[in-house]
Amino acid sequence: MTEQEIVGLAKALGLLTPSQRDWVKGVIAQFQLPHKFVQNPKSDWIRPAVIERFGDALRIHHAFSRQALSKDRFEYALELCLNQAGDSAALVQSRTNRGHDITISGLPASLKTEAAANIREDTIHVSKWMELGRGEWLLPKLRDLFLEHMQSYARIFTLRCLESKRNHYRYELVEIPKVLMLEARNCEFEIMESSRQNPKPGYGYVYDEGRQLKFALYFDGGTERKLQIKHIRKSLCIVHATWDFDSAAL
Repeated sequence: MTEQEIVGLAKALGLLTPSQRDWVKGVIAQFQLPHKFVQNPKSDWIRPAVIERFGDALRIHHAFSRQALSKDRFEYALELCLNQAGDSAALVQSRTNRGHDITISGLPASLKTEAAANIREDTIHVSKWMELGRGEWLLPKLRDLFLEHMQSYARIFTLRCLESKRNHYRYELVEIPKVLMLEARNCEFEIMESSRQNPKPGYGYVYDEGRQLKFALYFDGGTERKLQIKHIRKSLCIVHATWDFDSAAL
């Protein structure tokens, strides 16, 4: 900061009410707690300026909340941090858009979050990839809807909250390769005949050459009729960044 900026900041602080100064002091104290931000050096879009700004956004969030960052807050924070860092990012205007969520440097991307209490380090679960609608419930047709859905975005990122304790949090940003998801073209279907749901749910399994599961489509029937993606092997994905930090309530 320049001397002029420091003087201006000091004047602005002097104009705050006692309550406002307490809030500012709390945020400053938050930023002085231990933290570790790690960038994958091979990442093609996460730069030091982005990882630092997004990490600070996470720390501010958890100064006010013990809940993991939600999808809408993730979208907003990522857009803001990318633009502040000098990159180009724009969220879609409609919250009900069936397709991409954000455009980053000209490329449409889909954003996901994961923060379940039983989250696993080595596999990724997307609890709602898309809605399947009220059409005919045939697994091959539903799989084709998924493949069609992916035509509207080039990249897929998920923010995972791996650890959420009272005073400590750990996040990672993972890219799920679109080329991996496209392997669902050749998935093996299974209908859960014993299920009481109507329509009956089913799976589409994707295996590697050794018959080890890569991931599974789960066509969730019943009233929700949504697509989940389960058991995505993280080793087949790209971890772009991690954020590990202490937190304290303001």
